[in-house]
Amino acid sequence: MPKVLAQGKLIECEIKANLRRVLLDNGIDLHNGGSQVINCRGIGSCGTCAVKVEGEVSAPNWRDQTRRSLPPHSPTSDLRLACQTKVLSDVKVTKYDGFWGQGSEIVWKPEG
Repeated sequence: MPKVLAQGKLIECEIKANLRRVLLDNGIDLHNGGSQVINCRGIGSCGTCAVKVEGEVSAPNWRDQTRRSLPPHSPTSDLRLACQTKVLSDVKVTKYDGFWGQGSEIVWKPEG
């Protein structure tokens, strides 16, 4: 079973588990500020669940690619939408600042 390391928690999950669900179900604060209230709830349209993922995950689907191609995101960044990402092996997750998680300052990192 793959393991997700985020905010100091090591979480086991099923292979192909949705990264957003894994994080939220385990008490990981995935959204910054007001995006905790105002977000798309996992359909891939808002971009507020953007995180950096290290490890093997599913290839970006069209929703992930489309949303990250629009400001304030950039298609060249190494972020992924957690709601559109499936965990395929052990991964480490980092969350950045900014309403959409697109900032340059780390909010939390894998180790906490």
